[in-house]
Amino acid sequence: MIDPYLLIKWLHVVSSTILFGFGAGTAYYFWLAHRSGDPRIIASVGRMVVRADWIFTGTSGVVQPVTGIALAHLSGIDFRESWLVASFCLYFLALACWLPVVALQIKVQRLASRAAAQGAPLGDDYRRAMRLWFVLGWPAFIGLLCVFWLMIARPVLW
Repeated sequence: MIDPYLLIKWLHVVSSTILFGFGAGTAYYFWLAHRSGDPRIIASVGRMVVRADWIFTGTSGVVQPVTGIALAHLSGIDFRESWLVASFCLYFLALACWLPVVALQIKVQRLASRAAAQGAPLGDDYRRAMRLWFVLGWPAFIGLLCVFWLMIARPVLW
């Protein structure tokens, strides 16, 4: 029989790997497509990135807090532990950045598709959306790196 705690812990570790790995991977490929300046490439890669973000990043993003809360409960960890509170806050910061990032990816993909279909260059609205996408990606990325550290080190912060 499988120990429920170990199963939940395994799901937590695997989903964190998927969340971080797909998040970084899709951002990397989307950025490379953007750097090409070719609306056809941006539109094509954008479709794949949006799909992968919803399927993998989104799913693991839901699994993470569910399994994390279950692990804390099963371990008897006080939900007021400073490292856990900080982890929750950083996780929700990452989520608050990721949701608009996905919306921006959809917008950018559509703008690039339209430009490709019309044989037109990418416009200022595209460039503004990509700048915001880039800016919002960093707090999410750094926030999740900090969450990894907090989960491992469990420091007393206050």
